[in-house]
Amino acid sequence: MNKEIVYERINEPKLFNNVPPVTLTDKTLEERKEKLLSIMAKEQYDALIIYADKEYGSNFEYFTGFIPRFEEGLLIIDKNGKATLVLGNENLKMSKHSRIDANLIHYPQFSLPNQPMDNEKSLTQIFKELELYKNKKIGLIGWKMFTTQNEEPSELFDLPCFIVDALKNSLSTDTIVTNAAHLLIGPKGIRTINNANELAHYEYGANLASRCILNAMNQLKIGMRETEIGALLSDEGQAHSVITIAAAGERFENANFYPTYKKIKFGEAISMTTGFKGGLSSRTGFLINEERELPENQKDYLERVVIPYYKAIVAWLENISLGMLGGELYEIIDKTLPKASYHWHLNPGHFVADEEWMSSPLSKNSQRQIASGMIFQIDIIPSVAGYTGVSAEECVAIADQSLQNELKAKYPELWERITSRRNYIINELKIDLGPDVLPLSNTVGYLRPFLLEKNKALKVN
Repeated sequence: MNKEIVYERINEPKLFNNVPPVTLTDKTLEERKEKLLSIMAKEQYDALIIYADKEYGSNFEYFTGFIPRFEEGLLIIDKNGKATLVLGNENLKMSKHSRIDANLIHYPQFSLPNQPMDNEKSLTQIFKELELYKNKKIGLIGWKMFTTQNEEPSELFDLPCFIVDALKNSLSTDTIVTNAAHLLIGPKGIRTINNANELAHYEYGANLASRCILNAMNQLKIGMRETEIGALLSDEGQAHSVITIAAAGERFENANFYPTYKKIKFGEAISMTTGFKGGLSSRTGFLINEERELPENQKDYLERVVIPYYKAIVAWLENISLGMLGGELYEIIDKTLPKASYHWHLNPGHFVADEEWMSSPLSKNSQRQIASGMIFQIDIIPSVAGYTGVSAEECVAIADQSLQNELKAKYPELWERITSRRNYIINELKIDLGPDVLPLSNTVGYLRPFLLEKNKALKVN
C-alpha cells in the first residue's frame, strides 16, 4: 500500500448512548436448529453432544440462550431434532427458559464441590438411557476443533475426560465418535454466518466496547489508578468477553492480569482493552502529549511501528470483500506489514460472536471465502523488539445488498449508526471502505498513539 498516512488534527468519531440490547427472536433460534440438523445430515451425524462451562459455553448458548455459569452442562441433539439438557443443581431452573425445547436430566456431579448429590445417576447410565449406543456416528463439541490441515474431523476432545470416558463406556464398539466442533465454528460452520437479527444482537456489544474505549481515552489523566481506567471500560452491567486490560508501564508484574491501584505516569506506555458479546476494542500507546516526548530509545516509534501498522489496518478495511479468499487478505496484510519484520504471529483478524475469538478464516493459503453475515475483529498484533506495541482492534460485519436492505428495514436506528460510522471512516479518515463492510464499532480505524494528545489521530492523506 503506497498511500501516505498522516498524524494530524481530526474530529473524533461519534458515540451512541442509550442503545438497547436486541433479543434474538424465536425465528432466529429455529433457524439455528434447522441449520444444525441440515449439516448433521450432510456429514452423517446421528447425535451431537455439546459441552459448556462458564468459560467455554458459546456453542451451547448458541442454541439454549444461556450458559451454565459456575457449573457444567451438556446439550444432546439427535438427528431428528430431539434435545436433552444435562444440568447440575443450580441450573435446573434454566431448563424452562431454554430457547430450544429439551428434556431435562439432573446430573449433580456437574454442580459445585460438596453440594448435595441426590438422585445421582452415572453419566454412563444417562447415556445408555438416551440410547446413544444405537447411533453409528456421534460428534462431541467443546470449543476447539483440532482438525487436520485437510479439515478432517479429529479424535482429540476438549471435553473433560470423565464425560468422554462415560460416553465411550456406554456405546457399542461400532459407534464412531469424533470431534464435531467444525460443524459450528469451522470453515463452513453454521455459527460463522449471521442473519440480520444476529448482527443487531451483536452490534450492541461492539457499540458498547468502542464507547467505553473512547471514553477511557478521553478521560485519561496522569495520576489516575489503573482501576479507575478499568471502571471506565465497563458499562451497563454487561459481562465481559475478555479480561479487562488497563495496564500502564510494565505489564504482568507478579503474573498479574488485572488493573491495580498503580497510578499512571507521564511518558509510559499504556494498554487498554474491553470486550463484550459481539465486539472488542483495544488501544495501546504512550501517555504523552506529542511525538517529541517519546522515550529516547523510541523517538521513531511513529514511523517505525505505528504508521506501518495503520497502513495494514487501512489495507484490511479497503480490501476485504465478498467472495475474497481468507488467504488473499492474509497475503495483503503480510505484504503491507511484513510478518518477517513486524513479527505478528496470529491471524490478522478472526470471527467474533458470543466469545471474543471463535475461529478464523484469515490464515495463509486459506480457501474460505468471505461471506455475507460474517463478523470480524480486526486483530493484527505487531511485535518489534525494543518498541512499545500498538493496537486498534475493532469489529465489522460483512453484508451483501440483500442483508443490508434487511438491516435497514428491520433495524433503522442500527442502520443509521452504521451509516454514520461508514461516513466517518470514508470522509474523516479518508479510508476507501468497501461497500460490503459494516462497522459495528464506533472507533473502527481511529488511532491515537499519543493518548494525552486528544485532538489528533492518524488518517490517510
